[in-house]
Amino acid sequence: MIKEFREFIGRGNVLDLAVAVIIGAAFGAITTSLVNQVIMPIIGLVVGGVDFSNLGIILKDAGNYPSVAAAVAAGAPVIQYGAFLNTIINFLILAFVLFMVIRSFNAMKRHAERPAPEAPAAPPEPSAEERLLTEIRDLLAKQS
Repeated sequence: MIKEFREFIGRGNVLDLAVAVIIGAAFGAITTSLVNQVIMPIIGLVVGGVDFSNLGIILKDAGNYPSVAAAVAAGAPVIQYGAFLNTIINFLILAFVLFMVIRSFNAMKRHAERPAPEAPAAPPEPSAEERLLTEIRDLLAKQS
């Protein structure tokens, strides 16, 4: 069993998967930053200066907290629909980027699988009968 496990780990697919997970996590952090620090402030400005990360409903002791962030920090139960909206936008960006990557990969794959155009086929060799008739025609043309 240990030998099989070593073979499994040593395969290129497992290493490729590990690299993909690490790069995916880094890319996830990049898109999270893009959403939180670039896109959401612009959307907040367009809809009237709202900071979506601070949108939420404090379920308990609503009057005691100056903001949703303070309630979350204090451990109060809060429905953070602004953070949820950030997560949805983050997901949509990730899904779109993955769609574009897979779409371009499939296009390259289709292009690579496309057979090369074939040269036009040479006309078939004339049969023995056709060659004989051609010779007779040529001889008759010479005689006349």
